[in-house]
Amino acid sequence: MKIKHPLVFIGLFITIFLSILLNNPFVASSQANITDLSRIFGNTTGAFFLYNPQNNQYIYYNEERCEQEFPPMSTFKIPNSIISLETGAIADETITVSYDPQKYPSEDWWFPEWKQENNLRSALKYSVVWFYRELALKVGAANMKKYLAHFQYGNQDISGGIDKFWLSSSLKISPKEQVEFLRKFYNNELLVSKRTADIVKDILVLEETDTYKISAKTGTGFLEDDKILGWLVGYLEKSDDVYFFALNLEGKQDEASGKKRLEMTKQIFTQLGIL
Repeated sequence: MKIKHPLVFIGLFITIFLSILLNNPFVASSQANITDLSRIFGNTTGAFFLYNPQNNQYIYYNEERCEQEFPPMSTFKIPNSIISLETGAIADETITVSYDPQKYPSEDWWFPEWKQENNLRSALKYSVVWFYRELALKVGAANMKKYLAHFQYGNQDISGGIDKFWLSSSLKISPKEQVEFLRKFYNNELLVSKRTADIVKDILVLEETDTYKISAKTGTGFLEDDKILGWLVGYLEKSDDVYFFALNLEGKQDEASGKKRLEMTKQIFTQLGIL
């Protein structure tokens, strides 16, 4: 077909191009800022990635590490909760599962809450590893693969074992990918039931005040030289605004503890003028 008016073709191309951009918030951002957070991070190796949908803006500290994939550790409890509810591996957040010390022998560093029965709410709050290993076994490899592909979650690799692939194993995800997953979850773009989304959003609340609410999950892995890999991923709601974030740290226990990660995240939001 011969196009008599080249301007028509050019206009069509621009329309398609803009459509692609506007449907990818990380490409179409009105602003992409490298932010100096060195005062907060100090000598601790780490990265921070934030997406602000109000301004269609993303902000990052340590751009290279924001693109690098790491084991999600216990941050995987977010998608694991979603998948378990969707597949019926667990009915709701109130169903309790008994602790089996024969199957999961306790270790000296375990929290007291790990050595007792838990439900989805308490297991997420106290990051009970054995509970989520049990859920993954019930979900099964086929369903897990299907949902991770549907969610486009990291490298989607579960070859490390159905009950441990997220624990310093085959599954990897970057801070930037964590934020995109959370954005889709929050905006109900994962195409899971509203009931599932509501339950997970409810149990994910970490801190709530009169002025803001932080919904987030930590993740911790052990590295060499007594160092840990630490995550804090989630979103902050303030008034009618929401901000999606992923913090990734590598350091000694006192430098990268869960408490330290939350403190740093709030300091970052303060520096950015959000808190």
